[in-house]
Amino acid sequence: MSRRLSFSEAWDLVRSREDVLDTGVTERELGEAVAHGRLRRVHRGAYVDGEVWDQLWPEGRQLVRVCAVRRASLGGGPVFSHLSAAALWGLPLVGPIRDDVHTAIRSRRHSRTEAGVVRHQMALDEGDIVRRHGLRCTSLIRTVVDLARLLRPEAVVAAGDAALRMVSIDGHEVDHGEVDAWRAEVDRLCVAGLRGVRRARWIGAFADGRAQLPGESVSRLQLHRLGFRDIDLQIPVVGPDGARYFADFGFPRSQAFGEFDGEDKYRDAELRTTAADAVMAEKHREDEIRGVTGWRVVRWGSSHIRTPEDLGRRLAAFGIRPPG
Repeated sequence: MSRRLSFSEAWDLVRSREDVLDTGVTERELGEAVAHGRLRRVHRGAYVDGEVWDQLWPEGRQLVRVCAVRRASLGGGPVFSHLSAAALWGLPLVGPIRDDVHTAIRSRRHSRTEAGVVRHQMALDEGDIVRRHGLRCTSLIRTVVDLARLLRPEAVVAAGDAALRMVSIDGHEVDHGEVDAWRAEVDRLCVAGLRGVRRARWIGAFADGRAQLPGESVSRLQLHRLGFRDIDLQIPVVGPDGARYFADFGFPRSQAFGEFDGEDKYRDAELRTTAADAVMAEKHREDEIRGVTGWRVVRWGSSHIRTPEDLGRRLAAFGIRPPG
């Protein structure tokens, strides 16, 4: 079962060739362990237990590779960028993600890939480089801009929403001043003429920190593609006993709430204890919301947000359609 991974856990997972051999394993046995998947080679001379590797989400795998590259680097280490900086910031990585580690270089050489490390030739100001967990990486906003120029829209929205949430959301309260500052900084970094800068400007305007899970972010994108413009996020509802609930999406024209039921809600120990507890809690929550508001509650999952059409069919089955 997949799970989240902290930086310290990722750092401790990486074992050097010497570490493995010091346990009494021979060179031949090391090679066999890699060939049979018992060990996973994540960088030159760096290994992770294969069973643990198989349980990691893409963010965790990228974080492990970042740790392996840093361990093998001299001096202050590289400046991690793009997907690698995203992993250090704890941003979600949605969709097919390559295993390459990404770093920034300020030389005149063109970007290149060597030994699983992509070195991007980048013009960085001093403020674009920060330390995260003691490693150098691009700043949070610079990382989002770079991701916007590299990834597909679904991944960009998930990362952008998460980044904006980090700086502008406290509980369910939105700091609109921080939102405005975040958007202004994205605009500042979007230098005309750069490849992908149009998408970077778009994510600066489209990002919404109220989306709490990557699946909610992708849902938001698909709803926008379908033509929905009157939906709201994290709508507060006070239950009959005074409990406060928040619905993921609101469709006022249809008098309905929308709820994204991703696997994350049921397998992430930070959010729920067991699947059974999650199902019972969600049922009680839905009954309370429906009873107080009289609105319907429509649910969808990861299989419904693969395309706008998939989500559109799901909503249409409950009589929810975009305006026009």
